[in-house]
Amino acid sequence: MRSDQSHQTRTLWLTGVLHACTHLYQVALMPLYLLMQRDFGFQNVSQVTLLLTVLMVACFGPSYPIGVLADRLNRKRLLGFGLAVNGLGFIALALAPGYAWALAAAAVAGFGGSFYHPAATAMIARLFPRSTGRALGLVGIGASVGFFLGPLYTGWRAALLEPALGAAAWRRPVLELGLMGLLVAALFAWLADQERPAPATEQPATRAEPIFPTSAVWLFFGAFCLLFSLRDFAGASMGSLGSLFLQNAHGYDPKWAGLALSAIFPAGAISNPLFGGLSDGGRKRWGVLLLLVATAMILLLPHVPPRWTFPVFVVYGFFFLASYPITEAALMEAVPDAVRGRVFGLFVTVCGVIGNLSHWVVGAQVKRLGAAAHIPGAYVPLYNCLGLLVLCSMAGLLCLDPIRRREPVPAQPRSDSMPLLT
Repeated sequence: MRSDQSHQTRTLWLTGVLHACTHLYQVALMPLYLLMQRDFGFQNVSQVTLLLTVLMVACFGPSYPIGVLADRLNRKRLLGFGLAVNGLGFIALALAPGYAWALAAAAVAGFGGSFYHPAATAMIARLFPRSTGRALGLVGIGASVGFFLGPLYTGWRAALLEPALGAAAWRRPVLELGLMGLLVAALFAWLADQERPAPATEQPATRAEPIFPTSAVWLFFGAFCLLFSLRDFAGASMGSLGSLFLQNAHGYDPKWAGLALSAIFPAGAISNPLFGGLSDGGRKRWGVLLLLVATAMILLLPHVPPRWTFPVFVVYGFFFLASYPITEAALMEAVPDAVRGRVFGLFVTVCGVIGNLSHWVVGAQVKRLGAAAHIPGAYVPLYNCLGLLVLCSMAGLLCLDPIRRREPVPAQPRSDSMPLLT
């Protein structure tokens, strides 16, 4: 029993480290948009934000086939391989001589990132069947760390190097992060325990279990995915739109823009396990509360003076980020372990692809503002739209009850005492 608990704890925290690296790559380019525009000689910033959209679509687009692999193969190996590919993509992006190379490198980096969520979420849900919300909340600390360090590091390094390297200063931190990914992937392969096999009674179901038994359940699941893709669209937009808003309308440089965007994420290291654990007693009410407060912060942001943007970002991040372990735990509890990789892969595909079109869309909308992009009030309609999307997404919580009634979670013989501090 003690050995099993030690394995659970070790796996949980190492998975959190990979979570940090995965999400660090997803936000690292945001403070660098204007430098990249100058370096590549683009006419408008939407060409740069398209790079991040390509990266993110490549990250979430293959999630279903990766989920199939996660239901059949060793999840530890999938996780380490994915991070190594992610790092290689960033190295290639840093060395890109032109736009076509940069687009291809962004796609490679995104594909590497696609391995994390289907494999990691299914693995953690199997290890902690009776405290899934808290376990995913603890793993979510890694996401907060990665989201925090990504823009903070790249913005700081680019501002430091810009006097010497000019617009090419963005390349050095991107290269450094790529090398870091290779190192962490190697350490994970060395230190992480091999995943324990599923109980023998569950193994045959891995081959034969259908994803959903009826078309009605498929419809409810599809609605759940589409509605929460609205939340993800708004959340991704807060990064790219926030970067352009702060640099254009408030005169921030890459260093301060990166610091402001980083302010969104550290509070998530507290709120993810806090609200994830609380939600084990009721997913819906906690999910609605968190998203309502996050909506209020989105609507408030363009109205506050520059000195208040940091506190608004902090409060927004504290509540918004905590909604993720709640929805993920609710979805994982609604389906049996044998199909969790595929179910979460489909969920991430829909939410990730639709949600991360936002980076390109935001760049195009800011381009349409023209000279008004330097006026804070011009961004109010954009932030109002994002708030409305988050409000609409809450209806997705209603879609899981029909799925749960038709696909109850089987009893788990595994111990689940959450020995997280041992």
